[in-house]
Amino acid sequence: MFHDIPVEIARRMRVLEEMDARDQVDGTPRLERLRQILPQTGRFLAVLAAGAPPGRIVEIGTGGGYSTLWLALACRAGNRTITTFEHNPAKVAVARATFAETGLTDLVDLVAGDALEHLPGIGDVAFCFLDAEKEMYAECYELVVPNLVPGGLLVADNTINHRETLQPMIDRAFADPRVDAVDVPIGMGELVCRRT
Repeated sequence: MFHDIPVEIARRMRVLEEMDARDQVDGTPRLERLRQILPQTGRFLAVLAAGAPPGRIVEIGTGGGYSTLWLALACRAGNRTITTFEHNPAKVAVARATFAETGLTDLVDLVAGDALEHLPGIGDVAFCFLDAEKEMYAECYELVVPNLVPGGLLVADNTINHRETLQPMIDRAFADPRVDAVDVPIGMGELVCRRT
């Protein structure tokens, strides 16, 4: 599934990687940068999502669609779709171009808007990737975890480089009897929570 990434997806991944690298050095304001995951994190997410139980695949924080591409590969292999949320209009435009250029519009439901408004009533969630503004992680966690199916996963990005901001949510996950949690030191750090 991940050894032979289709040419159009690999090409778009490289374009997004180049955009992200430029954003980091050209003075682009932090909130406007793509700030996407690393390729090894993408593979990690895709493997987890591919093995998720039946239910919805959800992403909070689409950015330019880089992580969505990895998750869409898992969805394609499992005959699923992904719902992804992005609030920033400029990033929505980049993501729309990403999905159009890669031919994944049939697998990806891009919701332009605040995920916090859409998460209540989301339904049964098998896998959720959380990579939004760190200040909203705790609220997203509390909205997603009750909707995780048994064995469902919530993966939260940036537990290494945003540790101080995310520590209360991390502590909550480790104390939460609804989930088993582990902090995985891959990329910028991934908190993996599995619904018991």
